[in-house]
Amino acid sequence: MAIATGDKAPDFDLEGMHGERVRLGDYVGRTNLLLVFHPYAWTSVCTEEALDLQANLDTFRSAGTEVVLVSCDTAPARRAWQEELGAEYTFASDFWSHGSAAKSYGVFNDETGASVRGTFLIDRHGTVIWSLVTDASTRRHALVPGPLATLAETSV
Repeated sequence: MAIATGDKAPDFDLEGMHGERVRLGDYVGRTNLLLVFHPYAWTSVCTEEALDLQANLDTFRSAGTEVVLVSCDTAPARRAWQEELGAEYTFASDFWSHGSAAKSYGVFNDETGASVRGTFLIDRHGTVIWSLVTDASTRRHALVPGPLATLAETSV
């Protein structure tokens, strides 16, 4: 079962694009975090969503929110995809141990070895204040407007 709104966000330890670690603790106490799981790099729906996040990055940052996009692809593959897209927010790899962050958020699909589409808006206190989980093939049309509306309502 996926983590839900009101739950304490599980910690995670992901590989960044240049070998650095990306952890929940990097954000708690400092900023809100939009943690976005997706199945695979270079697929059409994932690309649309990644570009949508980039197009709205300034709005998220103005609302005190950083974005982290996560999949089980390797860090070098994620870095190449991030560069191809021209994205300026954090891409992180849940490759090893395979899918551990996706599993802790309840969005790992054992049959495909990848996450479904899970989105978690985490406030600066480490609590999930908005979430959306869909299957791997469904485009998240609320990916941007849902969290931004929640941020406007809660002024966190």
